[in-house]
Amino acid sequence: MNFNINEFLEDAGQWVMTSGLRIFVVLLVTLVLIKVSRLFLDHAFSHLERCQNGKIKIYAQTLKPLLYRILKVVLLIAAVILILPAIGVDLYALLETPVGVWFITSGLKILLVLAVTMIVLKTISVLLDYGFAKLERRQDGEMKKRADTLKAVIRNIANVALIAVAIIMILGNLGVDIGPILATAGVLGIAVGFGAQQLVRDMINGFFILLDDQIRVGDVVDIAGKGGLVENVNLRMTTLRDAAGNVHYVRNGEITVVTNKTKEYSRYVFEIGVAYRENVDEVIEVLKQIDEELRQDPAFGPDILEPLEIQGLDRFADSAVIIRARNKTKPIRQWAVGREFNRRMKKKFDELGIEIPFPHVKLYMGQDKDGSSAPMNVNMLNKGDIAKP
Repeated sequence: MNFNINEFLEDAGQWVMTSGLRIFVVLLVTLVLIKVSRLFLDHAFSHLERCQNGKIKIYAQTLKPLLYRILKVVLLIAAVILILPAIGVDLYALLETPVGVWFITSGLKILLVLAVTMIVLKTISVLLDYGFAKLERRQDGEMKKRADTLKAVIRNIANVALIAVAIIMILGNLGVDIGPILATAGVLGIAVGFGAQQLVRDMINGFFILLDDQIRVGDVVDIAGKGGLVENVNLRMTTLRDAAGNVHYVRNGEITVVTNKTKEYSRYVFEIGVAYRENVDEVIEVLKQIDEELRQDPAFGPDILEPLEIQGLDRFADSAVIIRARNKTKPIRQWAVGREFNRRMKKKFDELGIEIPFPHVKLYMGQDKDGSSAPMNVNMLNKGDIAKP
């Protein structure tokens, strides 16, 4: 077999000028498009990445690489499709095989459904955080609580709905008949409904709790015998964390009474006991003075909404007279303000000599109608005379 170098060079040159040049151009264009898409995504997400909201930055930093990878895969697949004929692969014959036909008819649709679902899930999270960011930046704590709660509920509902639709579409492309499955699901739903009455009760009760705005994320509440800060609330369950760090998961169906301690504003009630010998009017003036000083303090003043409300002498206790008062603060700030008021009150009472009595017993022997009292016999014993047990 004779090797003709001239024919080889001629064929190689012809291949380079036709197929080789085509492959080079396709690869070059693909590389340029990948770089351009990266620059475009960087520019499009630059505003979101500069946002002060940490969640938006996290979602943006997650969504951008996902979109970049999807665009990169799409461009590479397109490049492979354009290159295959240049290396002698009959793409049309390949697609006519059973595998190729399934890939064209169903495989691409499944990949597209998965990609679109992932993109939409991330996009919804970004849009929700971006849309509610203005509300969360407001100084109004009540508006922020409503925004956090509503955002969490919308995100959960959207995630469940999108995933359910994606599963139905994928099953349909896999050749599974969805009609009987939906019919069976309906029958099973009725059967499960009888056995899952508690779940249905939780969902309905949770819906009305959210509708009536009874509980929001960030509130301090007492529900079902448990109390704490609301960390999460959805249609089925409310999550609380108490002061000791314990997390309580309360089913909404178990909630019959909600005690919200931080709805719109909060109050701290003082029951101040002073000795019977003290002048109550003077003590009240001292309390007002302490409140005035506290409201002038930049660390606590902004949290106090109204001056101290002195409700007066409430009752006579065993060892003290009780003066009742209360203040009004921003939500969840009542405990910090109340503790600081108590600290200043103790310090002021010590300075002025106002007695905060401790429990004691006063012995009264009684007296006759004529005002005389029976003598009380007191025996003085030496230490040695006391019998040892």
